[in-house]
Amino acid sequence: MQLITTNLIVNPCDEEEDNMAMLCCHGQSGEMFMLTRYPDEDEVELTWDYEPSTLDGLKVTLSDTTLRVELAAGDADAMGGKDLLEITHATAASDLAEVEETLQNILKGAGTYVRA
Repeated sequence: MQLITTNLIVNPCDEEEDNMAMLCCHGQSGEMFMLTRYPDEDEVELTWDYEPSTLDGLKVTLSDTTLRVELAAGDADAMGGKDLLEITHATAASDLAEVEETLQNILKGAGTYVRA
């Protein structure tokens, strides 16, 4: 599955939301993708098209223009039966460090993060 977005919206530690880490984006057709995690929780929450699901594990690969999200086969229902989402983004290079920090906070101990 593919999604195209202008940029990835991130917050590595939202103090107003109990230090939740959040990555979000909207597709050109109105789709919404979001990953969130509170620091005291073991599971990552994925929201696809406004439907939230909790995940036991996932792999996320970030490059300068792509965010690849791979779900375990048992979690594919979180994205309508698909276990892979490739998000093409145009996030500014100067903002990628914050995207990386956010993904590390979300995935620490609950998934795999790869910087490509």
